Amino acid sequence: MLLKPIITEKSLKEAAKKRYTFATLVEVTKVDIKRLVEDLFKVKVLHVQTMIVPGKSKRRGKKGLTVNLSDWKKAIVQINPLEKIDLFETGGSK
Repeated sequence: MLLKPIITEKSLKEAAKKRYTFATLVEVTKVDIKRLVEDLFKVKVLHVQTMIVPGKSKRRGKKGLTVNLSDWKKAIVQINPLEKIDLFETGGSK
């Protein structure tokens, strides 16, 4: 399951090279990610890279108790150079 696209300066530079970045659940495999992206965006996926990002610990409340956020997986998907995903395209200036 794809949770959300990751849209940062670096990911937008990579999107120009047809490499798109998504946040996923840790349990999802590369094969699952490839199928999901191909079904959702109707593109041909050439390559999938994944990495597990450890969750951060945050301080919450008046007593400053620490809460550990859960780990998540980052997936970088390389698609066919002739296709594109409109989700990552930047809008023009006003």
